[in-house]
Amino acid sequence: MSKEIDNIICLKSDKMGSGSDELGEILLQAFCNTIKEVSPLPTKIICYNSGVKLMADDSPVLSSLKELEAMGVQILGCGTCINYFELQDKISVGIVSNMYDTVESLTNASKVICP
Repeated sequence: MSKEIDNIICLKSDKMGSGSDELGEILLQAFCNTIKEVSPLPTKIICYNSGVKLMADDSPVLSSLKELEAMGVQILGCGTCINYFELQDKISVGIVSNMYDTVESLTNASKVICP
């Protein structure tokens, strides 16, 4: 009996890569807009550190994340990070999670992708 594919994407920043912050924002937007076109879809997207900013109501990728959530992808945001960036009242997609859920998800994943 084979294990069900459980791919997880970790968004640990509101930018992709290092160097130019402006380019990093453009790349991450393209990445998030493209996720829905791959198969299989990730089962979860876990956001932590400044990645939780992507879940906020002013996020440039909010519509993509909402679309992915509607397609069955679970969006989890680190509660400690959301509190640190004072985003408690601005989260517009996904659920606020904790480190236990993050570690459990990553430990049981078939593959973890961190762009």
